Amino acid sequence: MSYLCIVFHTNGVSFKMLLLMLLYTLKENKNEKLPDAKGLWYAYAITTQMMDVDGLAAHMAGHNTPFSKGAIKGMITDMAFCIKELCLQGISVKIDDLAIFSIGIKNKVGAKSEKEFSIAKNIEGYKLRSRGTGELAAGNLDVEMKKVSSLLASEMQVPGEVGRCRSPGADHRLCELGGGPGY
Repeated sequence: MSYLCIVFHTNGVSFKMLLLMLLYTLKENKNEKLPDAKGLWYAYAITTQMMDVDGLAAHMAGHNTPFSKGAIKGMITDMAFCIKELCLQGISVKIDDLAIFSIGIKNKVGAKSEKEFSIAKNIEGYKLRSRGTGELAAGNLDVEMKKVSSLLASEMQVPGEVGRCRSPGADHRLCELGGGPGY
């Protein structure tokens, strides 16, 4: 998620305020198979970059934690392995204020009867599912939404110093607006 970081100074003390900003774009539905939706416009979330485990560990280590980047990376790697292991055993894993992870099945086609069902013919594979919990649950997220084209087309004037992205691969047009997860 991108954000606008504003740094302001009062009586010699610096304050940092993060404004969460969900970026989106609009797309017209052109699917002939969905006649009720065809021709209507829908919002789609925009991702400005991908952060891997190394990047996440470095980001977390920068939040005044006593753990090193290496220790955090090890914990995240072990957590990911364990979530996958438990989900494949049919156990859902809930991480508060993030998501509930569970396993799902991708079906190729339905069988006409239970007797005619076969894994090879009817199942394409499996997938990891997640649903937001706590603050990330549907309807609970308090963020400002900004259309990407309007942000990139206009100049944003913000009092104080606007943070710059430090992450490689960030969309630097968004960095100039203070966006991007690398600040």
